[in-house]
Amino acid sequence: MPESSHLLIRHPATPAPMVRAIEAGVFLAGGHVVFRYVLRGDMARVRIPAERLPERGDSLWEQTCFEAFAGLEGDSGYREFNFSPSGRWAVYDFGDYRRRLPDPEVAAPRIAARATEGRLELEAIAPLSSLPPALSGAAWEIGLSAVVETTDAVDGGRSYWALRHSSPRPDFHLRDSFALRLPAFPE
Repeated sequence: MPESSHLLIRHPATPAPMVRAIEAGVFLAGGHVVFRYVLRGDMARVRIPAERLPERGDSLWEQTCFEAFAGLEGDSGYREFNFSPSGRWAVYDFGDYRRRLPDPEVAAPRIAARATEGRLELEAIAPLSSLPPALSGAAWEIGLSAVVETTDAVDGGRSYWALRHSSPRPDFHLRDSFALRLPAFPE
């Protein structure tokens, strides 16, 4: 499946003068799902978590973090992925809107992050089995999002970015924000 890139939209309730744009994309390749994010802006003002061992972690969204949500067309359940530039990651399952289930057993994604002047890039590659299992050829509905923490706010101010916002407050879990479709991957 060819790669495509989409601009994320900043939630209007969360200013972020240090970020010019965030692009995100997802595609299937060779039995893997690949998530790519590119943040452009004043990197001196973006708080990037320090590199750590690539292990599972919680509360990654409290710092700069890239996220993806995947659910099957016609099913209220979904899976949330968190990819930190630190190398840490998390995967959560939900049976319905914010109704958390036990964490799934999935293989660790490979995360590569690189910060340069004016740019932060992150790529996360996970086995296709990390997505919710496809049923009867149903397409996956995908939400791509990001949380960006600033260095120059006393309270560690954050901005929230997604393909679509449909609430007065940032909420990536709303199914309306799962704006991309990936067809069922042939076996």
